[in-house]
Amino acid sequence: MEKERIYIFDTTLRDGEQAPGYSMNLDEKIRMAMQLESLGVDILEAGFSIASPGDFASVQAISRAVKNVTVAALARALPKDIDAAWESIKEARRPRVHTFLATSDIHLEYKLKMSRQQALEKAEKMVAYARNLCPEVEFSCEDASRTDLDYLCRVVERAIAAGASVINLPDTVGYATPDDTFKMVSTVMHKVPNIDKAIIAVHCHNDLGLGIANTLAGLKAGARQAECTLCGIGERSGNASLEELAMIMRTRNDEYPYVNAIKTEEIYRSARLLSSITGVKISPSKAIVGSNAFAHESGIHQHGMMANSLTYEIMTPESVGVLTTSLVLGKHSGQHAFEKRLEDLGYALSSEEVTRLFGEFKNLADRKKTITDKDLIALVESTNVPSSITWELDSFVVNSGNMMTSTACVTLRKGGKKYQEVACGTGPVYASLRAVEKIIRHPFGLEDYSLQAVTEHRDALGEVLVKISDERGCYRGRGVSTDVIEASILSCLAAVNRMLDDSLPPSGIGVKAASALHSFENDMLSEHSDKKRGDEHE
Repeated sequence: MEKERIYIFDTTLRDGEQAPGYSMNLDEKIRMAMQLESLGVDILEAGFSIASPGDFASVQAISRAVKNVTVAALARALPKDIDAAWESIKEARRPRVHTFLATSDIHLEYKLKMSRQQALEKAEKMVAYARNLCPEVEFSCEDASRTDLDYLCRVVERAIAAGASVINLPDTVGYATPDDTFKMVSTVMHKVPNIDKAIIAVHCHNDLGLGIANTLAGLKAGARQAECTLCGIGERSGNASLEELAMIMRTRNDEYPYVNAIKTEEIYRSARLLSSITGVKISPSKAIVGSNAFAHESGIHQHGMMANSLTYEIMTPESVGVLTTSLVLGKHSGQHAFEKRLEDLGYALSSEEVTRLFGEFKNLADRKKTITDKDLIALVESTNVPSSITWELDSFVVNSGNMMTSTACVTLRKGGKKYQEVACGTGPVYASLRAVEKIIRHPFGLEDYSLQAVTEHRDALGEVLVKISDERGCYRGRGVSTDVIEASILSCLAAVNRMLDDSLPPSGIGVKAASALHSFENDMLSEHSDKKRGDEHE
């Protein structure tokens, strides 16, 4: 018997990015989108196009960059939203407009100020409007899990008749239980007469810790599209986790006999890239991708593992792409071996990037006796910061002690010139960052700072993640070095270069979308929306 196909709809770049601390700039979104494509997601929700010019530009850029996935753009059930969504994705090989409208009585009464009949007619009208622009339309019944089931069936039937080929039944506030989800999906599957013309999707939030359980219940009831995010990020407590869903279907295929296109060996690298881009660390206890997921400290567990790994390991580290090699390179290694190892780690870099990184690798090899894969990964990801306005570290000298005020003399390079400043502070890091601030002549605040060792032993690389802010927003940076002060300065400069680049205006916005963006705030007010970024959805 042929196994049924589950389509994986990834919304890391839309719902996931709405979580505090997970915002990304244009280059970062494109990198993440390309990795999600390599991971094998079927549909990539690139953003909420009308939310801002930046959102529109990123959705459009992603539509142009990816080749093998459907690109979806979110839109409220409004013509201007749908116009902006279509304009942003029309260059994609497989575009999808994803429009939504609340259907629960509490949302209709207090948010939309609509009757059931008005909402029904609007859903039908806006799906038809979207279908006239885009060959593929998904319609979401916002807060479906708290919607009267008979009314939900009526909305779904009309939306399919109007042209929707995917119907999403989201648990918007994470209220449902697996029994609720199974009943909702089953009811829609059996009572909607034209349900054979559409795929049912489930989008489950994790407020009660039931996101994955509800998703699996929806699949058992007949849903064939699962909406999820990498590492389960998203609004409030997040969404159903993509990697957990994929590995459940792989490990327990006896219970969930479905197939999907996820390349599980890309899971760890995808999660690592997300952490690298956002600066948000993965919890050690996170299922599948946490650092403790394949660690065994208990003596009983260790004995069992040595006898047979199946005693305490239900999946192998290799199945999710966790690295098991250690030392591979040293200071006598050549560029060819260096490039080959980067390829083995999954990095496809240009010859110019390899040459630049090889120079950084040689500098690191002079300081550190043995270099592991983790060192190489940290090196690549900390220096992968495209920027047209680049401040680079030339040198620094720090005087510090418990009986003196710390002083830092920092020299930076920009455009072939060197700039030097001296600053004092309560500690060497503070003094160094104040010196950087004086050189760039652009004030910023330090919002967050974290330091950790990349590998073990005394010569480990120190990895520093910072978040700085100015009047326009927050910017993240990463730096690695065997010297934690140098790593701190490098991470600050990475964030500074992003901050200065952020002043560049977005480009490539179409005429119709520009008109839609101009009246965005008025539209949001008229819809009684709670937040500018559309997080009232799902």
